[in-house]
Amino acid sequence: MEAAIDSILLEMQPFLKSSQLKRLRDALKHAFEPKQQEANKTLLQTFLTAKEVEGCSLSTLRYYEDTLTRALAAIGKPIGVMVSDDLRRYLNDYEVTRHTSKVTIDNIRRIMSSFFSWLEDEDYIVKSPVRRIRRVKTAQVTREVFSDEELEALRGACESKRDLAIVDLLASTGMRVGELVRLNKGDINFHERECLVTGKGNKQRPVYFDARAKLHLVEYLASRADASSALFVSLGPSGRRITVGAVELRLRNLGRASGVHCVHPHKFRRTLATHAIDKGMPIEQVQKLLGHAKIETTMHYAMVNQNNVKASHRRYLE
Repeated sequence: MEAAIDSILLEMQPFLKSSQLKRLRDALKHAFEPKQQEANKTLLQTFLTAKEVEGCSLSTLRYYEDTLTRALAAIGKPIGVMVSDDLRRYLNDYEVTRHTSKVTIDNIRRIMSSFFSWLEDEDYIVKSPVRRIRRVKTAQVTREVFSDEELEALRGACESKRDLAIVDLLASTGMRVGELVRLNKGDINFHERECLVTGKGNKQRPVYFDARAKLHLVEYLASRADASSALFVSLGPSGRRITVGAVELRLRNLGRASGVHCVHPHKFRRTLATHAIDKGMPIEQVQKLLGHAKIETTMHYAMVNQNNVKASHRRYLE
């Protein structure tokens, strides 16, 4: 659009004064802008629909929509004429003005890449402008996991059978908190000590829990008087299914009560992955256990114990 407007202004330059040329530019931009915005919006909604069909969660779709809507509005061009430099400038301005981390910038880049690659595959554009934008280098941060003592402290801080069952189930299965709150009583196989969870993309997989989790789950379910099919419900007589926010809040409170730093559902998941690899479980099996599509994701979750690295060096290399 900008190129077309510049071409028109160039042709009219011999016949119009500078003030008239400015007015003409404003009028042309005003005339084209609504159509441009509508076209961009239509392509974005088509992309989101395709992702929904592929099984993306509602939260992922919202994240995609918010990120791309903000980017398209800031760049202010029709999607078909956007180039790599437009996206680079946007990423740089976003980082500078919002003081964001490199991880955030690379997440935006990945979403842009998904969007423009899809447009290219579907023949809406000739070539994705993200192809020339390399992955943003980010610092590798060693993330904390729970020690055995911290897990025991969290169990000791539980004042209800429900909370104890939640802590044990998260610790022994490594399931996502979204998977936990969707579980029903009928999903639990106590004899085999396993349950079927529905993960990202509505993909189902079995996860396994230990004897302690089984014991506390049985005690919790026996204490309930409601008729809800949900595995975990809010405390009290309502029997309402527990929410992700309620689990996160309860775990934070348990962390404060027990003196354990930074308690959240994802930390249980990372702890399980790290301990599994630490004890020799093949990474491919850990990947299946966690429900990761890519093994690289599993490697990010698992922090190998440095003492074991030292022992392996002495065993294999000395």
